[in-house]
Amino acid sequence: MNKRAIILGTVIVFGFCAVVFRLVDIMFFNHDWYSARARFQQVKRELIPVKRGIITDRRGRELAVNLDTESIYCDPSEISSPDKIASTLSEKINQRPDIILAKLSAGKRFNWIERKLAVEDTQVVKDLRLRGIGFVPDIKRYYPKGNLASHLIGFVNVDNNGLEGVERKYDKYLSAKSEKLHVYRDAKGNVLSDGQGLSLNREIKGNNVALTIDEGLQYILEKNLDAAVTKWKAASGTAIMMDPYTGEILAMANRPTFDINNPADATADRRRNRAITDCYEPGSTFKIIAGAAALEEGAVTPDTKFDCSAGHIEVGGKKIKDAHKHGVLTFKEVIQKSSNVGTIKIGLGLGREKLYEYIKRFGFGEKTGIDLGGEISGWVRPPSRWSGTSIGAVSIGQEVAVTPLQVLRAYAAIANGGFLVRPHIVSEIRSHEGIVAYKAGIDARRILSEKTVTVFRDILKTVTEEGGTAMGAAVDGNQVAGKTGTAQIIDPKTKTYSKDKFVGSFVGFVPADKPRLVMIVVIHEPKGHAYGGVVAGPVFRSIASESLSYLSVPRDDSGEKGLLMVSKK
Repeated sequence: MNKRAIILGTVIVFGFCAVVFRLVDIMFFNHDWYSARARFQQVKRELIPVKRGIITDRRGRELAVNLDTESIYCDPSEISSPDKIASTLSEKINQRPDIILAKLSAGKRFNWIERKLAVEDTQVVKDLRLRGIGFVPDIKRYYPKGNLASHLIGFVNVDNNGLEGVERKYDKYLSAKSEKLHVYRDAKGNVLSDGQGLSLNREIKGNNVALTIDEGLQYILEKNLDAAVTKWKAASGTAIMMDPYTGEILAMANRPTFDINNPADATADRRRNRAITDCYEPGSTFKIIAGAAALEEGAVTPDTKFDCSAGHIEVGGKKIKDAHKHGVLTFKEVIQKSSNVGTIKIGLGLGREKLYEYIKRFGFGEKTGIDLGGEISGWVRPPSRWSGTSIGAVSIGQEVAVTPLQVLRAYAAIANGGFLVRPHIVSEIRSHEGIVAYKAGIDARRILSEKTVTVFRDILKTVTEEGGTAMGAAVDGNQVAGKTGTAQIIDPKTKTYSKDKFVGSFVGFVPADKPRLVMIVVIHEPKGHAYGGVVAGPVFRSIASESLSYLSVPRDDSGEKGLLMVSKK
C-alpha cells in the first residue's frame, strides 16, 4: 500500500509540476504568441451595414427601399473538410460546388460564400452548424415598382454603391460611411462582445431623396408608350413629361426597358436612358427655331405670305421638297402645315448667323443640365462650317443632332412665356431625422419676349386643328399646342438618308393657354407609317387625356380652377 501511495503521489506531483510549467510557459514565456493566436481565432472584423436612403416620388410613394438580408462567409483556416462542406452548401444555396470549394480553399481568413440571401434562406444554412461558416447582417436594395421609371431611378451593385440613374448621381447623399467593429465570437460563432461598446444592430442611414416624378403620371406615360412601340413594331421609343414653368420632370420613359431588380439580366442597350443619351435629327419639330426667331426679330407677322406653290426650293444646288404641294401660305399656315419650302424661306430671310444665334439661344448644342449622368450635348455646327445647303437643311431640322429632352425644353419656353428652364429630377433631399439637405430651385433665363411666345403659341394651336398635321394629337375639352416631326434616318452604310427608316415625333403642351404639361413623344423606326402626326400624335393625346384627368385639370370651357398639383412657380 505504501508503494502504491508513493507512486500515486509521485505522479500527482509530476503532473502538477507539468501543469505549472505549462502555465508559466503560456503566461510568461509565450504569452504574446498565444494571445495573438486567440485573437486570430476569436476576433472578427465586421462592418455595420449602411441603409441607403429611400427614393420616393413627389407624393412620397416609395420607389427604392431596403430589405434586411444576411450574407454568408467562410474562414478557410477553420474548415477541415472543404469538399464535404462545399457539397452540403451547394444543395442549400443553389450554387455550384466547385465555386464554393474554391472559396473554402482560399488562403485567407475571410471569403464571401453568398451575398444578400433572404433571412429565411440563411436560416437553413445556420441550422447545419458548420464550423468555419459565418453570417453577417446585410441590406439589399429593392425596387417595389419593378421596371417603372427604371432609367431614372437606376440601380446599385452588390455593395449598394450607385451605378446608374439617381442611385449613382446622388450616391453621396443616399449612402453613408460605414463603421468597422472588432467582434469577439466563440467557437460556434456567437457574439461575445463587440469590443467597443457599439452594437452590431445599430443602424447607419443615408438621406432620403424625393423625386419630381409622379408615380401615377409615370405609369400613364409608360403604359401608352408601350402600346405605341408594340403597335408600330418600333425599334425604340421615348416620352418625357415636364412642368414647363419649373423644369420638374413629371415622367420620363424609354423603350426597350429593363427590370431594375435584376439589371444584370439586361444589356447595356436596354439600360440606356435614350432621353438624354441618344441624338437624332428632329425634323419639323425644329422649325419653331426659325419661326420664333423671325417673329422675335420682327421679320414676319402671322399673315406674312410665302409662295410655296412650286412644291420645292433649291438651296445650294440641292432641291428640297414639301411632303405635300401647297400654294401661297401665310407664316401661320407654314407652321400649321409644316411646309419645308416656307420654313426654308424664313431661314434664308434670317441669315445663317441669326439662325444659329437662336439655335444656341434655345439651348441646342449644349447639355440641359439635368441632374442625371450620361447626358450628351448634341451636335450643332457653327455657320463657318456650313455648306451651301446647310441653311436650308438646318431650318427644317436636318444637319443637327439633338436629344428628346433638348427639344422638350425648347417647347417649354414657348409654353411658359419665353424662359429656358433647367430640367431636374430631384425635388429635395432630407436626412432620416427630417433635416433638409438640399431643395431644388428654378433655374431659368428669358430667351423670347412675351409677345413673341403669345403669338407663336396661338400658331401652334392650329397644328392640332382642322388642316393641321397633328389632328390626332387633339385632346377633347382642352386645346393642345404643338408640332409634328418626321425625319429620315441616315443609313450608316450609304451615308445617305434611308428611304424606309424614319423617326416620328410630336411635342406640345396642354392646356395651350395655361399649360400644365409639356410633353414629347419620339418613335424610332415605326413600321407601316412614318409621319409624326400618325405614330406619335395619338400617343400624346392618350397620355395627355389621362394625365389631365389624373391631375383634375378642368376643361377649357368649364370655368373651374381645378386642383393644383404641378405648381407654376
